[in-house]
Amino acid sequence: MKKEYDFSKLKGRKNPYAKRLKKQITIRVGVDVLEYFKELADETGIPYQNLINLYLRDCVISKKRPSLKWAS
Repeated sequence: MKKEYDFSKLKGRKNPYAKRLKKQITIRVGVDVLEYFKELADETGIPYQNLINLYLRDCVISKKRPSLKWAS
């Protein structure tokens, strides 16, 4: 393995699909929800942000909708 590599001669280009892969957003979640995913992250070794993304992707694939029944 070399100490340094010369990348100046390479004709690289950025991934044209990189912007479509993930988008950074800010959302507010309940403390209990965050604690749940952080505990799950400790158990699985998967970062909690990835677990939340995986769960939301599963909801999209299965077309799961939230239960919107409010207490009266």
